[in-house]
Amino acid sequence: MDLAGVLLALLLVLVLVVSLLSNLLVLLCFVYSTEIRKQVAGVFLVNLSFCNLLLTVLNMPFTLLGILRNQQPLGGCVCKAVGFLETFLTSNTMLSMAALSIDKWIAVVFPLSYTSKMRYKDAVILMGYSWLHSLTFPLVSLFYSWLDYNSVYASCTLYLKEETERRRFTVFTIVFHSTSFMLSLVILCFTYLKVLKVARFHCKRIDIITMQTLVLLVDIHPSVKQRCLNEQKRRRQRATKKISIFIGSFVICFGPYIITRLIELLPFVTINYYWGIISKCLTYSKAASDPFVYSLLRQQYKKVLINIVNRILKRDLYPSSGYNSSLDTENDYCLHRTN
Repeated sequence: MDLAGVLLALLLVLVLVVSLLSNLLVLLCFVYSTEIRKQVAGVFLVNLSFCNLLLTVLNMPFTLLGILRNQQPLGGCVCKAVGFLETFLTSNTMLSMAALSIDKWIAVVFPLSYTSKMRYKDAVILMGYSWLHSLTFPLVSLFYSWLDYNSVYASCTLYLKEETERRRFTVFTIVFHSTSFMLSLVILCFTYLKVLKVARFHCKRIDIITMQTLVLLVDIHPSVKQRCLNEQKRRRQRATKKISIFIGSFVICFGPYIITRLIELLPFVTINYYWGIISKCLTYSKAASDPFVYSLLRQQYKKVLINIVNRILKRDLYPSSGYNSSLDTENDYCLHRTN
């Protein structure tokens, strides 16, 4: 194996370890915290982490073996099963992120009617649809024998072996990526841009109140006034930064791989091996980043983890009651409401 192959293998090992630990922590917080389990968004988060964990345990190791051996590491039946799971889990995670954005949109744009618009039952129905939608495409690909080892990506995935099936396979691939990646991306952009609009409105209202207060307080120290102005600037940037992370991580991690899979449908195009592996590793990196983007960096999850550590160490330095907000949108989007 050359140096580039070794570096790619090390990158995949790093992604695997981070993804395994971070997704396990999210599931541990869900099991430990009653407050998190009560939240409707918890249904989407646990489904996302569960799919990412399965992808980490069942798919990443075989791709790693494919890189190390530079050949198919599994038998035909096992390879088909792994390819089936990868197709299902990748689509399911995308739809889970779309469902999370819908939940956030309803929570921020329709806060007074959130409990009636997004109930626990509604979340379960959305996840049920996500599973059915995600199962359809791997079942079709299994029926047509389009699941096999693809050396370009060093993994068991969608693969066309018979040129006579190219037209049918092309239609299938376009429909699959359109109803998973593109559909999820459109939902993410629509919902989070609506959330950003509301966030900016509330931040602007807070800024007006702050400026009026600063005008009335003529004797205020210049340093205090400057801190208030700096906080205004940070407040305006905070929501934009979070929305950019939600949408940007989705596009950066999935976009290169999806575009590559669509380009390779052209019969005269040959995908470079190293680019194929890099694009595949980028999709796997989403499983490692999702726990931080959606869960572990939130104050509620931090407190739960601290409580777990204190309980393990038999310390009682922090109160056991967690953060009570079921929406967790106040600090994120300048919406200050009391529960």
